Amino acid sequence: MKLNWGTSIAIFYIAFAATMVGFVIKSKSYDHSLVTDDYYAKDLAYQQQYDKMANAKALATDLTIGKMGGQVQFLFPKEVAQPSGEILFYRADDKRQDFTVQVSADSNGLQNVPTEKLVPGRWTVKVDWQGGGKGFYKEQVVIL
Repeated sequence: MKLNWGTSIAIFYIAFAATMVGFVIKSKSYDHSLVTDDYYAKDLAYQQQYDKMANAKALATDLTIGKMGGQVQFLFPKEVAQPSGEILFYRADDKRQDFTVQVSADSNGLQNVPTEKLVPGRWTVKVDWQGGGKGFYKEQVVIL
């Protein structure tokens, strides 16, 4: 059977349309959770976060975040008396795995967060804490 040019163009357009419909169906099934729900409000409050980052850099000793065995260890600076606040473990590829822990450092400024139930991979740890009448913020990537 010999195809003329009109039939060939029609077959091409039908194949192209079927491919596009397939891409749309596939994109609808993908989880687009890389954007936070309240990104506009967070953008407006960024100056406050920037001030907290400047306060953290002005400290003589920095907040130390590291892995120790099956836990993430936080060592708060001694010059910040009785730190309080929250620690956010942020997973960029799946927001359902994000969780928050309250800052509850011991008298040495040490706090441990167990990681045995966490999915291995890249986590961004965001620490927003207060102490001595000032706010502080630090963000660091931890690979589990």
